[in-house]
Amino acid sequence: MSIIQFDKKQEMLRRTVREFVEKEIVPIATEIDEQDTFPEELFQKMGQMGYNGIFVPREYGGAGMGYTERAILLEEISRHSAGLAMAVMTHHLGVAAILDFGTEEQKKKYLPDLCAGKKIGGLAVTEPSGGSDLMGHQSTGEKIGEDWVLNGRKCFITNSHVADVSVVTVRTGEDAKGRPALSGFIIEKGNEGFAPGHKENKFGLRGSIMGDLNINDCHVSGEALLGQEGKAAKIALSTIGGVGRPGMAAISVGILRACLEESVKFAKERVIYGKPLAKVPAIQSIIAKNRIDYEAGMLLTYQAIGIKDTGERSDTQSAIAKHYTTEAAVLAAKRTIDLMGGYGCVNEYPAGRYLRDAMTTIPSGGTTQIMELVIAGASLA
Repeated sequence: MSIIQFDKKQEMLRRTVREFVEKEIVPIATEIDEQDTFPEELFQKMGQMGYNGIFVPREYGGAGMGYTERAILLEEISRHSAGLAMAVMTHHLGVAAILDFGTEEQKKKYLPDLCAGKKIGGLAVTEPSGGSDLMGHQSTGEKIGEDWVLNGRKCFITNSHVADVSVVTVRTGEDAKGRPALSGFIIEKGNEGFAPGHKENKFGLRGSIMGDLNINDCHVSGEALLGQEGKAAKIALSTIGGVGRPGMAAISVGILRACLEESVKFAKERVIYGKPLAKVPAIQSIIAKNRIDYEAGMLLTYQAIGIKDTGERSDTQSAIAKHYTTEAAVLAAKRTIDLMGGYGCVNEYPAGRYLRDAMTTIPSGGTTQIMELVIAGASLA
């Protein structure tokens, strides 16, 4: 029984997504994880279903829904493949950046194909200096006439090797206080001087390709500039804080639900000392804790996203949801493995994947410690 009240359209969406996941994703979820492959054909099908642009207005080719519907989508996918959900979530980051900060021409040029599944999006902010240290940007952009020449390196970028359209931030000068001024650019795959580099071999969230993007004398026109020159810190912070962190929370809610359902299923089926494991009080305690974390995570996540859907800022609520759900998912996955005993350590069962995926959600979109800084800052303001 759900503790969140969704309207009829949202409940219908959940049923539709669940059917899609069970038909298209569940049969290949283990393969996606083991081989760390990104199923591009499946991504195209998701575009046809309206999932890739679920929160984008219809005038730009989207489904015209909201961020609550996006969270439902991510939760349902991550219940079985958090890695694939991560790829979709990051695609949404690129889409949201263009939707929120792009010109009308940029929206009409890029959003229809991104929504339809014809192109994959991404957001490239993180550099070797640190993902949360925007002022430590080393990548640069120099304006020459009406065009720009970009140089630098991005790392830990999800969709690095598969994105057709990437929103990239670089340093283009200094602001009035002498701090680095960042500018955002929309760069298309195949643009000379812009190419993927090293591909990371992650232990979790496999199926979402992550690696470097190398930018070497990459020439782009002035039309590629996203938003105002020198104002891309706002693009990065708004997109990561308002779209990325609640997206990670929704993925973690999916993992939490997976842990709850798997622990209940195993406890009912496993017989020990002549009775179901579910009759053992210590096992019941594990299941109770898994449910508590799942329902608490749901409340925090959908509250934060509900606020965003009203048009208000929800940065603090999103940080709280991200902090709680990612940490709780790790604990729930470990508890589920404990409940299953030796079976929990066998890759034939998915509990090990839940733990690896949960651990990998923590640094994505800002570590637990960064979330605490955001939450404390808002509390002390």
